[in-house]
Amino acid sequence: MKAVVLEKTCTAEELTVRQVPLPSVKAGWVLVKVKGFGLNRSELMLRSYEASASYIQLPRIPGIECVGEIADSSDSHFSKGQRVVALMGGMGRSFDGSYAEYALLPVKQVFAVNSDMCWQHLAAIPETYFTAYSSLFECLQLQVTDTLLIRGATSVTGLAALQLAKSIRCTVLASTRKQEKRALLKCHGADHVLVDDGNLPEQLREIYPQVVNKVLELVGPATMEESIGLLVHHGIICATGVLGSKESFAQFDPIKSIPNGVYLTSFFSNYPTQKIMDDIFNHIQIHQLQPLISQVFSLDDMVAAHLLMESNEANGKIVVMTE
Repeated sequence: MKAVVLEKTCTAEELTVRQVPLPSVKAGWVLVKVKGFGLNRSELMLRSYEASASYIQLPRIPGIECVGEIADSSDSHFSKGQRVVALMGGMGRSFDGSYAEYALLPVKQVFAVNSDMCWQHLAAIPETYFTAYSSLFECLQLQVTDTLLIRGATSVTGLAALQLAKSIRCTVLASTRKQEKRALLKCHGADHVLVDDGNLPEQLREIYPQVVNKVLELVGPATMEESIGLLVHHGIICATGVLGSKESFAQFDPIKSIPNGVYLTSFFSNYPTQKIMDDIFNHIQIHQLQPLISQVFSLDDMVAAHLLMESNEANGKIVVMTE
């Protein structure tokens, strides 16, 4: 089969497709014929520097998500030809992932999908919408009456969260670092766009003097303490992303940094379930949502796909199709 295989950390230009043996099926695992997959920044990090870490065993086929059909159901409850999505749980890091025509995956990371959506649209959903949907509805308990700030809204997860939040008609304020991205966010339904130029709190208070009651924090530690200060009493902030230059806190005192009566939660996407995937696809169907796709590439065009991801100008999910 054709696959992208990492032998070492490398640039986007060094990614190549080659022929490798088809994986051998084993108990507890199923062979999936990959139809397509979305790109994720964690794959960029793996390729750029993480592949040299001691916990990554090379060579490795990257890719943390895919959509496709069961090619060999092994000893599982799946049937051959069944439509499935797969994501996370070590995919593309602890074991070979989706940058290939076939993927051998643990049954617990594979989920049936009952949808007639085309493969391209399906490929844009698993990881991005799992993250956005769970952050909003599980962690933030988002309701129609809420006023939500999405910090880092032009990221693919931010755009999906914007789409999902507006599908239930709550008020959304969306932030971006670039003035030229205002039109993009307004086009996707943002009620207000804030330019993150150093005075975002002042901009927000001009619009909402009582500030907001929900924050989806996608920038991460670089802005999280400021975002916490924008919440009303009993407001909730969900830490989901680390788009900013700061990946962790050198010092963080939760007693002093979190105001009384403000709640901090987080979302970690390593534990999808069949129920949550069913909920996501039901929500998409009920609200007639179209996944936000930037551009579609073939497996042979992986260099161009990764270069687009590196540019931070995708404005939607980058999708790769295997055929």
